[in-house]
Amino acid sequence: MSSRPAPLIPPRLRALLVRVPLLVPLVRFVRKSSSKDRNLLIALSAITLVIGVLDAEVSSYWFSPSLLILITLIGGLQLRLRSLAILLCSVVVSLAYVWSVRGPGNVGAGLLITMGFTAVLAWLMSRTRGKLGVQGLRGDAMLLELRDRLKRQSDLPSLPKDWDGKVVLKQAGGSSFGGDFIVSTRDGDRVEMALVDVSGKGVDAGTRALMLSGAFGGLLGSVDDFLGACNTYLHRQLGDEGFVTAVHLTLDLSTGGYTITSAGHPPVVKFDSGSGTWRVSTAKGVVLGVVPDLHCEPDSGVLRKGDALMLFTDGLIEQPGRDIDSGLDRLLGEAERLLPSGFRDRARHLVQSMTSGHNDDCALVLIWRP
Repeated sequence: MSSRPAPLIPPRLRALLVRVPLLVPLVRFVRKSSSKDRNLLIALSAITLVIGVLDAEVSSYWFSPSLLILITLIGGLQLRLRSLAILLCSVVVSLAYVWSVRGPGNVGAGLLITMGFTAVLAWLMSRTRGKLGVQGLRGDAMLLELRDRLKRQSDLPSLPKDWDGKVVLKQAGGSSFGGDFIVSTRDGDRVEMALVDVSGKGVDAGTRALMLSGAFGGLLGSVDDFLGACNTYLHRQLGDEGFVTAVHLTLDLSTGGYTITSAGHPPVVKFDSGSGTWRVSTAKGVVLGVVPDLHCEPDSGVLRKGDALMLFTDGLIEQPGRDIDSGLDRLLGEAERLLPSGFRDRARHLVQSMTSGHNDDCALVLIWRP
């Protein structure tokens, strides 16, 4: 007489599954899910249940329930929120089966607490990805691509051998994103650049800076009144998202002639190699986006051999308990001490010297004629 084959699912696990009526609607939901999400959910759920069975029936050493932590993290990175809920139910079933067979010794309080924290973390990751509409680590990759794009956009255009420039960006808290950015373009001997400061600092201002850098970069070189066009764009935006200041520089590389327009931005300073002193530009204007018609008072001049222009944001001169004028005086003093020995080599030292002791976004642009 032939013996009956062993059941595929152990009787204890089958009895446990029968007592979980929630599995019936969950199975129906799995059938309606997308194929990729459904296949991954089925695979992870099957592995989860197999681990529980092997732990209870074979060996808890080789098939420890702690393996479910890794599966939960994978689900948080790859599954949709509702599919993750099904996977978590499978984890609970697997742990309950191990508990019922081997007792509480294999499923201790430490494991349950760790699984609880892991489940919450996976749930938050899945919910965030669901809002972004991406899977896995694609959201982080998108942020990295945006960061690299912003950095590339901050590079100055190539300059002829009798010109040189340097850009230094320092974000608050060591973040990759900040509220200060630079856009620049060159058309023949005409160079245009704009240094923009979005209110706030660090990552909070970085998202808005990313959006505005694309808009302002498209306007630069395409319109005659750059700051006026930026002001019109910001004035049309709905909501109060803080202020934006900017300074715009137009430079003729053949003659050295330049024009500066400012919208609520700290003044540009010019180094005169003949006298060895720094002069503060008189360009001024209203902060962008406040009034519909922007009025700016430009400043112009000529850069001769050895002269330089320095553009910067208020993070370089603002310090707690001090006004901007004293910060500007300190900047000019540090510039007289550091920069005459080399603009390119000393620009970063100047930023570090000015920002020591406080944490804020700051940017510095130097352009000079060697």
